[in-house]
Amino acid sequence: MNTMSLSPALHASLDRPVWSALEGGHRHLAVGGPLAKRYPREIGPFAAVAGDTLGGDRCAAWKALAALLLPGEAAMLVTLDAPPQSPAQLSGLTLTPLDPVLQMVATRAPAPGTLPFAVLGEADAGAMRALAGLTNPGPFAQRTHELGEFLGIREGGRLAAMTGERMRPHGAVEVSAVCVHPEHRGKAYARHLLAERTRRILAQGHQPFLHVYPSNTGAIALYESLGYVVRRQLHLTRVMLA
Repeated sequence: MNTMSLSPALHASLDRPVWSALEGGHRHLAVGGPLAKRYPREIGPFAAVAGDTLGGDRCAAWKALAALLLPGEAAMLVTLDAPPQSPAQLSGLTLTPLDPVLQMVATRAPAPGTLPFAVLGEADAGAMRALAGLTNPGPFAQRTHELGEFLGIREGGRLAAMTGERMRPHGAVEVSAVCVHPEHRGKAYARHLLAERTRRILAQGHQPFLHVYPSNTGAIALYESLGYVVRRQLHLTRVMLA
């Protein structure tokens, strides 16, 4: 399989992962309405507006997003094109472009690993947040672990590595929170967990995908070795209410 084999509907879904997730697999978590949506702040900062990159004639969508934010609060947009500044600014929002991200999709099921792992649950939430805080895989809030299934490897009764799920746009599931404690790097824990997470998503009939910064060449090499390929680059933008 290559990216050309993805259906037009799946391409459209992956082009707008936040909006599609909040209308799809995470619609039960969506805060907002038909013009703007966000995840609950205790789950994560991601948000989207209807059309994502529509121009000044859609100021209503940006006003709707502003209504979902507290003064001084920031949200994150993941979009195909850079959002327009004018309608956002008219709604009291400040947009700050950040480094773009590469969206990669799985093209095959990786071979199964041999390392023991566990499905993590609510009782592991504190350890998951601590590991994420130590390794900084991306936004990981108080309830981020509720976004999907997380797998972990323990050593000496402590969480040494984990990988989980984040956005669930129509037909796809994002692999996220690939974390390995610094004391346990070099043991192929990330490879093992990522391979298992990918296999499980494929077994559910969904398309696995993930986001990575272009500068993170080590991670990209790992993902490529497991059958992931770059689909396209997406814009990452911080939006803040004045």
